[in-house]
This record gives sequence, structure tokens and C-alpha cells, in this order.
Amino acid sequence: MSRRSGQSGNLVKHGKWWRVRFRLDEPGMNARTQKSAKVALISQRLSKPELERRAREIVEKAGANSEERFNEVVFGEVTFKEQAKAYLQKAVSRNRRPLRDTVSIEGAMTKWIYPAIGDLPLRSVDNLAVKPLVEKMVASGLKPRTVNKYVEYIKQVVKSLKASNGEPVYKRTWDAETMDLPIVEYSEQKRPSLKANTITELIAESEGQEQALYVLEAATGMRISEALALETRHFINGGRTIKVEQQVEKDCPQIVPYLKTSAAKREIDLHPKVAEFLQRYMEGKSGLLFHTEKGSPLLYGNLASRWLRPRLEKKKLDAGWHSFKRFRKTWLRGQRCLEDVNNYWMAHKPQTMSELYSHLHEDVDVRLAEAERVGYGFALPSNCSQCSQNSEGKIEVAVAA
Repeated sequence: MSRRSGQSGNLVKHGKWWRVRFRLDEPGMNARTQKSAKVALISQRLSKPELERRAREIVEKAGANSEERFNEVVFGEVTFKEQAKAYLQKAVSRNRRPLRDTVSIEGAMTKWIYPAIGDLPLRSVDNLAVKPLVEKMVASGLKPRTVNKYVEYIKQVVKSLKASNGEPVYKRTWDAETMDLPIVEYSEQKRPSLKANTITELIAESEGQEQALYVLEAATGMRISEALALETRHFINGGRTIKVEQQVEKDCPQIVPYLKTSAAKREIDLHPKVAEFLQRYMEGKSGLLFHTEKGSPLLYGNLASRWLRPRLEKKKLDAGWHSFKRFRKTWLRGQRCLEDVNNYWMAHKPQTMSELYSHLHEDVDVRLAEAERVGYGFALPSNCSQCSQNSEGKIEVAVAA
């Protein structure tokens, strides 16, 4: 486009007329075509500056210097839906930060975005085109965070059409005020966290794989996809440390050798009592800790429907697997756990220069000592040899001081 900009045209005399000649891109043509247009009658005796001014106006009006017209001719009249499909296809195959799962994005596109702007030319998708969709989503009761996320998908699609120099074809200045995007109030977002007594009850009411999963989740704060991919080989240091290096796909009983983030590849250290409980659970087992009768990985969505939600609903609680992670983070901060170790266990990336420079998380002895010091904050099952029972048979909370 840089070689096609700045045309002012050539003034020539042709018969009774001053005419301007210029070159113009045309659909279906590889090379630009020569154009000629009347500027003024020679008999009018206009000055040269006036003739040049009129010539420039004609050239500009024809679109010879228009980047938008150039892009339209070169890329065609691509619709938003067409570009969205091309974007998603490329996003899962690119080398730099590929998308692992596009199910949620495709769902948002199909239900909300395509019906509203899917057939619009990509060049027409701007603030005013998106505003009616925002109003519809808000009126339908979607949360502000969800509305903002769906608009973010639209921005990514529009930006994804690139010129030959790698720059976006349609450079938009997105404006939240114009689109009337709802403000995300983080204090009002739903972030349920389980309490210690609730976790103790969940553990006491369950058994087998379900019970062991509750203990593991509450004592480590692992993502459920990571926990369900654990194998016996991942327990090292006499069972005191867990290596996290794989996860289970969301909707497919398949283990994949990657995690949600780079920080998620880590080691998590256990309190000795938790380690002993899990070692006893693993006795005679090999391979996956949690699996179906056929030995395939369990899906956490199924387990939530089958195990967790029914138990929490009886307690009139609305929470999911991530609430265990929030419980663990809250417990660690309450026990003044070393921040570097805390972030490492919880798979949180370093944020400050001090955190980036620190290598404290590499000291296994420090981590093991810290895991024993901070404890775990709930009661282990009554059949745990390290847990005591009072005369009424109630579980005493086994927490390190």
C-alpha cells in the first residue's frame, strides 16, 4: 500500500479539456489500471494550482490513495464469520502461544456473535456495529466479565486480518464508552471458596477415589485437570513431593503433556500426614491415581455432577473444583507461608523483581519444612493412623502448629 499512496495524478490537455491521469486498483486485476477523468475546460483558463487542486480531489474521490479501498480489492469482501473461522483455525496451529481449546470461543461465536455481526463485512465491524450486540448480551443477563470477554474475541478476529507487511488491515480504536461496555467490578465477581469445616465434612462423608481426591485438592490447591492426570510415578521424596507435568483434557478422557501455563509445571510439597494418607491410598496401585473401571482418565465435569455438586447442594453451597484452590491459597497466606514458595506451589507467575530474582523455590529442604510448618487446615479421615478420635468418635482436626 505504501507504493500506492500519495498519487496526485498527471494533468494533460486532451481536446477541449484538462484531464487527470492516475492508476487505480480494480477487483480481479493483478496490476493497476490507467484512469483518466475530466478536470476543467481549457477555455476556463484556470490557474495551475487550481487545476492541481481539482485533480487531487478527483484522485482522492476515486479511491486511488485509499487504504480501505486497496484492502477491499486485495483481500475481497471477507465477512466477520469467514475471518473468525480462519482465525480460529490458525490459532490452534501457530507456534507462538497456540490455543489449546477453542470450544468456549466457538460456543460464544455461534450463540451470540455470528447471529449479530457474522454476515457483516469485516471492514464494517467497529464500535457502532458491536454496540447493539453488547446491549443484547447485557439485556439477556450475561455477566459484565462475560460480555467483555466476548467483545475481546471480536477485537481479536478483526485484528487477525493482516496485510503483506504484517500490520492489521483494519486498525480499530476500540472505545468502551462508545460500545457502552459494562464495567467489571471484581469485588462482585463470584469466587467461592470452601471453608475448613466444609472440606472436613466432604472428606468424612466420602470414600475411595472421591475421598482421596478431596484430600489431594484441599492439601495442594492443584487444578482438577492436573490432579486427575497424576500417576504414582509423580510422587517423589518418599511421597512428600508431587511433580506436576501433565493434565486431562476438558471434554476428552485423554492425558496431554502440557499445562495451562508455564508456571503450572512445578513440584508441590505435602505435609507428612497428608503424604502418609495418599501413600496408603496408593498401595498396590500403579499408573493413574484416579481412573474409571477400564483404567481411562476421569473427566472432572462428570465428577462435579456425580460427586461434588450433590454434596455441596445439600449444604446449600454453590461452588466448583476451583474453590479448593482458593481454600488452599487462603490457608497458606493465613499461615504466613513464604511468598516465593506459596506462589510456586500455586502455579502463580512471579510479578515483582524480587520474586523473579529469588530461587528459593529450588531449595527442596526449605519447601518440605515449610509444608510441614504451615499444615493443611482440615481433618483427615478417621481411618488415618495419624489422626486421633475423641470419646464420641468425632475427628480431631489434624493441623500442624
